[in-house]
Amino acid sequence: MPDATGKKLLRLLRPDQPPETRRAAALVLGEVGTRDAELTAELLALLDEPDADLRTHAMGAIGKLRIDAALPKLLERVGEGGREADAAALAAARLGAKGVRALQEAMPRLAPGLRRRIASALAAAGTAGAETAALDALLDNDPGVVDAAARSLSAEIPTLDRSHRKALADHLLDLLADRQAGSLSLATQTAAVRLLAALGDDRAAPVFWDRAAPPHPTELRAAALQALGKFAAAPSRDQLRLLLACAAERDFHLAAPALMLLRAVPVEARLLAEWLTLLDAPDVAARRAGLEKLAGRDTAAVAAALIRQLRHPDRAWREEALAHLAKLSEGRKALVGALLGAETPDEAWQLARAQAALARDYPPALRQQVFDQARAYLEAGDRRAEPLLFLLREAEPRELRDRLEERALALRKKKDYDRALTYLRLLARDPACAAAVRLELAAVGLKLSPRDLSADARAADPCLQQFASLIHSHEAEATAFLEKAKWLEPEDLFYLGFHFAEKDRQQREFGGTALRLLVKRSPKSKLAKDARTKLKREGLA
Repeated sequence: MPDATGKKLLRLLRPDQPPETRRAAALVLGEVGTRDAELTAELLALLDEPDADLRTHAMGAIGKLRIDAALPKLLERVGEGGREADAAALAAARLGAKGVRALQEAMPRLAPGLRRRIASALAAAGTAGAETAALDALLDNDPGVVDAAARSLSAEIPTLDRSHRKALADHLLDLLADRQAGSLSLATQTAAVRLLAALGDDRAAPVFWDRAAPPHPTELRAAALQALGKFAAAPSRDQLRLLLACAAERDFHLAAPALMLLRAVPVEARLLAEWLTLLDAPDVAARRAGLEKLAGRDTAAVAAALIRQLRHPDRAWREEALAHLAKLSEGRKALVGALLGAETPDEAWQLARAQAALARDYPPALRQQVFDQARAYLEAGDRRAEPLLFLLREAEPRELRDRLEERALALRKKKDYDRALTYLRLLARDPACAAAVRLELAAVGLKLSPRDLSADARAADPCLQQFASLIHSHEAEATAFLEKAKWLEPEDLFYLGFHFAEKDRQQREFGGTALRLLVKRSPKSKLAKDARTKLKREGLA
């Protein structure tokens, strides 16, 4: 810089110049000035100026020009704290070994906040001595000092050349390797891991994998997971297990980076069992990530893991798992299997309702499997039959009706009237139940009736009430049924005819039909004789 230009800039520092001009001049002189007596004197004088911004600019110029004479005042400013402490510490750190040493000596005497500012300034100074001091600060007992030094060092890394980066990585790797016994503080290890991650040195990968695993503290493990980045694209089996275990942690600081890493990892068939562990993670986000990775894997193991999700308290997640199960052939089988294996009626209802919308697409063989189990429950009086029947009704109501009716008739033909009645009662719940089925119900009820001829007993007999209703609404069908029902015995016909012969109109005629059928089918029996007597008494002979 020509002397004339330098003098012009010096004049711009004088008090008679506007504040903005003086600040700009101090800034420019810090970049292009030379360390001569006149400039030194001017800059030192500015340290006592009342304008705080001007003092800060002067400190920046003093540090860049390495004006050692300013060190006492700079240390004084650091000790006072406030807005100018950072600028004063940075300027002192740039003065060289003397300034660095002075700052290091001052640190133990200062408050924690000021010590952190000094550590940050040493790391940002950009000199070899200051950097060494900043690395030493990583071993400080105060986590705040360690963090401040690490942050400033990390900010300087983009400006370093390859050899400088390697030297810094060497130092950090040696630091971690020499202290494996655990003498390093958590803050120091975490800071070293973050710095190594910023340096991007491939040699740090084993350090990151080691620190990501238990029993290291959560903060260190989280930092190591964040550092793994490019090293986790193709993990080994053990490394994948570690990432999956971290993703399934309750602590979000561990789960989040692990899940981010796993997004880029392909799912291999041989490692499918390891991936399934995500579906048991405590956090729904991890379970969703697992479901995304397993999309399209139609296996029994995946289906079984998804079935467990249907018991999760999060309704939205249950619906997601159910929707995925519905897409899988093995998923539909697993849903039915879980329903058939339900231990309580409540559990069975939950599973039945969960798949009600899917049941229409179930193949006939699967529906038959459900019906067989429902039949077993129904005949054993087990309330788990109801949810299974509900599911079948949602799938194919007509098919269920036909199967129930077929089973009822088969049992009736075998004279297993108790079990037949169970099916017929179930069919009769439907308001659209056919008259033929209702007649079967009434007739089977008749077979099980005590057939007590007393008026009170007959009035309370449900089978007679059912016949009365059917005679009123389906007289012709009731009469035709009676004539075709060869399995009704004389005792049944006599009881039926005896009751209705005493009634009026349609019922009276129906009673007469029953008694006449008895006489026709068993003419020489004592009951036939009694039937003739009843017919004469009621005027139906």
